[in-house]
Amino acid sequence: MSAPTAPRPTLTAPSPTPTTTTRRGVLLDWRLRFAILSVVWGFSFLLIKVGTEAYAPFQVAMGRVMFGALALLAVLLVRREPLPRGLRTWGHLSVAALLLNTAPFSLFAYAELSIPSSLAGICNATSPLWGMALSLVALSEDRPTRRRFAGLGLGFLGVLTVLGAWQGFSGVDAKGTAFALLASLCYPIGWIYVRRTLAGTPGSPVALTGGQLMVSTLQLGLISALFTSAPASFPLWPTLSVIALGALGTGMALQMQYGLVSEVGPTTAQMVTYFIPVIATTAGVLVLGEQLHWNTPVGAAIVLAGAALTQTRPAPGKPA
Repeated sequence: MSAPTAPRPTLTAPSPTPTTTTRRGVLLDWRLRFAILSVVWGFSFLLIKVGTEAYAPFQVAMGRVMFGALALLAVLLVRREPLPRGLRTWGHLSVAALLLNTAPFSLFAYAELSIPSSLAGICNATSPLWGMALSLVALSEDRPTRRRFAGLGLGFLGVLTVLGAWQGFSGVDAKGTAFALLASLCYPIGWIYVRRTLAGTPGSPVALTGGQLMVSTLQLGLISALFTSAPASFPLWPTLSVIALGALGTGMALQMQYGLVSEVGPTTAQMVTYFIPVIATTAGVLVLGEQLHWNTPVGAAIVLAGAALTQTRPAPGKPA
């Protein structure tokens, strides 16, 4: 989620069918990890906000992918798993890194220079809406339904509610909000690209995503060197925020998400998306003292309802 961003996993781990005994044994465990994952990704927007108090947005994004890559590389080292091989695979990972990490992470960091972290978290929740709209064009097997069209319209109505469209968007920074929405759009574009190019690629999701984050670190390192100056100091809280954003919000969170997909399936695991804006808003208000108007939670609820409708699938045996 992700986004945060949001931040979402690039590839989906295989979904074995556990036995009834196994499911009973991990029931509480996966629920606890689901809650932890929701909190970690929800707090990511707060961490971005704190990080930008001392570092340039490109530097915050670079720290995020660098510490995320280190966390996943540590997992690979323990498991003794190799990184992906082949120039073609690394070429596709480079594009995936740009679409799923480098661009959205930078855009969210720039957005939070001028908008509250709570609004950034809500904008992140529009990713399923963008994804549904894009899939109608890019994925021929993803057929539209009336319910999904209704969800798309409802979701964007929620966005207008959050932004206070009836007031002429007064009090909303247009540039920052546009950056956050554009960041959310990057994710489904990246997912479609990965689905078309990297599906079935040898290697575990952790290895592929670790390689992707390594490439993103190189991309953002080059961009930061060209467009920003080295930080003059390393204040404690912004530095810890960037480290946590990468190691926990990107590295550990993706590893935890893969485990959830394996145990309970992608449908249940992806429900974490709908808790992120709630936690991001709560964290922004309680920790950072951000103002909360009635239209923000109401609009967020409408966005989430619309996003949920766009993710529904027809019952087995019924045509899409």
